[in-house]
Formats: sequence, structure tokens, C-alpha cells
Amino acid sequence: MVKGSNRQVIVVKSPDPKLFEQAIFLLREDAAGDGVTPEQIIRQAQQAADNYLRSHSIRTRRGLHLPRAAWGLFGALAASAAWVVYLFFL
Repeated sequence: MVKGSNRQVIVVKSPDPKLFEQAIFLLREDAAGDGVTPEQIIRQAQQAADNYLRSHSIRTRRGLHLPRAAWGLFGALAASAAWVVYLFFL
């Protein structure tokens, strides 16, 4: 709870509201005095939200983009190959 403070906020609505409704940005107190237009403030807030999503998306963290079923099939084939090698070559 913030007491005795008056802050300006920018609320950016999500284009895809499945997970998030909106993002809230707190403006710096000296931001309005630098001759910045409201359009520039909103554009920077949208860019910050886009950059965050790009850098924290699940796809950028994975090395190889295969569906879960393909990984299951790959694991089953690897386990079968290991058994073949064990039974016939050792």
C-alpha cells in the first residue's frame, strides 16, 4: 500500500487477453517535464512489453522446437536402440 504518493500510470491493454488483461507502467516523476509526448510514452511502454515477451517466451528458451509427442517417440526409439545394443552386442 502506497500512502501519500501521487503517481501517474500507463495501462497497456493486451492484444491477446487469454493470459493477461493489461500491463501497468509507472511513469517517472521527471518524465513529463522533458517534453515527451503522450504518444511517445505509450509507444515506449508497448515496446517494453513486447521486448519482455520476446525475451521471456518459452520458444526462445528451448533449443529444438519439437512437439511433446515427437520427444516421446524419440525417447522410445532411443530406449529400444539401447536394448538392442545391450542384447545383441554384449
